[in-house]
Order: sequence, then C-alpha cells, then structure tokens
Amino acid sequence: MSTKPEAHYRKLEKLYLSANVQQLFSGSHIEVSHSRAVITLPVDPKYFHGAQAIHGATYFKLLDDAAYFAVASLVTDVFIVTSSFQINLLRPVNVGSLRAVGTVRSVSKSLFVAEATLYNERGKEVAFGTGQFMRTAQPWESLEHYELVTER
Repeated sequence: MSTKPEAHYRKLEKLYLSANVQQLFSGSHIEVSHSRAVITLPVDPKYFHGAQAIHGATYFKLLDDAAYFAVASLVTDVFIVTSSFQINLLRPVNVGSLRAVGTVRSVSKSLFVAEATLYNERGKEVAFGTGQFMRTAQPWESLEHYELVTER
C-alpha cells in the first residue's frame, strides 16, 4: 500500500481520537508528523489518585500513545502494537495541562524503539518512558476508524 505521509498522519490522528478509551480522556489532542507525535491533555480531577494528583495510569497512557504514534507515522501498511514500555515518574501534576512528545529512536525490520517525555504546562518534565513496538499482520485499512480524511 502506498499512502502519502500527510494523509497517513491525519488518518492516525482520527484513529487516536475515535478510540473508545478516548471517552475517558476527553479534551485530548494529537498531532502526528514524521517520527514524532505530540499529545496534549487538560488536567482534570477525574484523573487524580487519592492524593489529588494525576494517577500514573494517565502518565503511562500519554507516554505510550505519543511514542506509539511516532512509530506509527513510519508504518503505513499495518497496525503496530506496544510490546514493552518502561515509565519513569518524576513529579506530580494537579493543575494545568500535560503535553507528551514522542520520537522514534531506532528502526529495524521487526522492532521499533521510541521514547516519550511528558511535560507540565510550564514545560517542566514530569515523566518519561521508552517503548518497543512491533508490526502486526493487520492492515490499517481493516480498522474501522482508519479511513480517508481530507488533507489539510
């Protein structure tokens, strides 16, 4: 399959926003480009643990998604999956917004490595992670929400 990169990026953005889990993370936004993805999420108390700061599960989701979509930007034929992800939490967040920036570190025939950094609204690093991602046999086109979108 041959897809123009910009069209693929827009399809990935639509796929991200249409996932059922996004109903739990309302207000998030994604921008995909070559080997890079940026995801933003407004802080909301619904993401807090008992001590009134963002739960680590939210940190993980943002970091994994940013790294995942950075890799996905390079894979235009088949769906990919996260095979492992290491996360490091540095500081709590309870106000403002979060921004996760994912970039690809390494590409081989069967394995991709990407990293992501999570920032608070002041640009201070609050968490980071590194993941490994693998190709599947499932074509992107088989996914309900990966479909043609108008290029910007």
